[in-house]
Amino acid sequence: MGEFNEKKTTCGTVCLKYLLFTYNCCFWLAGLAVMAVGIWTLALKSDYISLLASGTYLATAYILVVAGTVVMVTGVLGCCATFKERRNLLRLYFILLLIIFLLEIIAGILAYAYYQQLNTELKENLKDTMTKRYHQPGHEAVTSAVDQLQQEFHCCGSNNSQDWRDSEWIRSQEAGGRVVPDSCCKTVVALCGQRDHASNIYKGGCITKLETFIQEHLRVIGAVGIGIACVQVFGMIFTCCLYRSLKLEHY
Repeated sequence: MGEFNEKKTTCGTVCLKYLLFTYNCCFWLAGLAVMAVGIWTLALKSDYISLLASGTYLATAYILVVAGTVVMVTGVLGCCATFKERRNLLRLYFILLLIIFLLEIIAGILAYAYYQQLNTELKENLKDTMTKRYHQPGHEAVTSAVDQLQQEFHCCGSNNSQDWRDSEWIRSQEAGGRVVPDSCCKTVVALCGQRDHASNIYKGGCITKLETFIQEHLRVIGAVGIGIACVQVFGMIFTCCLYRSLKLEHY
């Protein structure tokens, strides 16, 4: 009877080892995906960060990059711990899983919370940012972001093209008689912003389009963070089971 139990325990341990190894391979790929989403946000989707008053959007991206990097390292550690049957490595692996789990939950919560407050933030700050910082010394990033925003989304100003009447730059001699920036024009040529007829410039505002753009990306960040966090629960369960099985065999 004792021999049968010993074989049964050994068989269970082997199954758990291969199950955890398979999980770690998938987990490593998931870490790569998480890191890729974070880098994608920072490299390709961060053009409009200078237009946002809060740093939450940027923080969620950095959290994903850090979490993805740690996930990949943890996946390798998990494979080593599994096949070497080292309980101390399994303990470390479990702790890292827990840390990553918390990081990704935080990223998901931040993305969701910022999603809810984005409309209010843009209404309170976007117009002031565009009119007070556009073409002002030290705010080159804002100028570039506004020009790209208006050209990419075919819009002009925050609420509409009339917002530019309050612009410090438009009122200055540097504007060269423009009533809107050249990036408001449907066909951008030098000084095209001097004429604000509907046939020449975009009349609609950018606030709704920018809000939709950022909200769509926040949904991606939140879904990736919370989705991977849920998958990690299985990893922690497998690790606990293998740790317990090895501890029983040891005794």
